[in-house]
Amino acid sequence: MMKGGLAGLMKQAQQMQENMKKAQEALGQIDVEGSAGAGAVKVVMNCQNKVKRVQINEAVMDDREMLEDLIVTALNDAAAKAEAVSSEKMAGFTSGMGMPPGFKLPF
Repeated sequence: MMKGGLAGLMKQAQQMQENMKKAQEALGQIDVEGSAGAGAVKVVMNCQNKVKRVQINEAVMDDREMLEDLIVTALNDAAAKAEAVSSEKMAGFTSGMGMPPGFKLPF
């Protein structure tokens, strides 16, 4: 009887791993946009934090230091949005697993 329980547990773990892989692939298809300087710099990245596009308004091109700050701010804004979307999408996946709040997968 113990052997059957272990086999069932292993099957559940394998199914969970497959579902996690599918969820991660789906997150790669979701794009978010971060911006800074009232839209002077925009960054588009997916929810796996892969930057896809950076748009810079010509009006900020003459101030290098400010432009660098705006790029950092836009990247951080996009990363925060990607994290929020990822957490929301993964919450449904982990809700039945008894994970503590804030626990992040994959390990």
